[in-house]
Amino acid sequence: MRSGPRTRLCHRLRTHRAGSSTRRSMGERDFVALLDGVHRLVRAPVVLVRDRLNTHVSRTMGKLIAERAWLTVFLPPACSPDLDPVERVWAHVERSPTDLAALALDRLEVLVRNRLKRLQHRSGTLDGFIAGTGLILDGPASPRRAEVSSLSV
Repeated sequence: MRSGPRTRLCHRLRTHRAGSSTRRSMGERDFVALLDGVHRLVRAPVVLVRDRLNTHVSRTMGKLIAERAWLTVFLPPACSPDLDPVERVWAHVERSPTDLAALALDRLEVLVRNRLKRLQHRSGTLDGFIAGTGLILDGPASPRRAEVSSLSV
């Protein structure tokens, strides 16, 4: 989100098939590839509100973030999903009369991908998710690194 243009939802959906030797979540390099893609798309500084998932706060992730001067990172206090707009995105995607747990993986993937794609073009809804956190997103004109351990709302 930036002042002027409409709010965008940038996402990358990855399916991880079952198997004991395969990673079942996105790693640090996957997250950074997503951030780099967003940066190329918006051609502007990026502000990231991240949770405390182990790959989000790892030493490797810290190094990868430090290499990107255009990236500002906020780390809300632990156990504060109400400050994370993506939690509202997922609640919206999951809200449906369809029992998502009963779907086959390929049908679930198509359903989630379609819902994210539709949501991507609803900037008013996305603005509401951000406003619902109570966070104020009036940022500086130039990028800065400002990782914080708490936010006041």
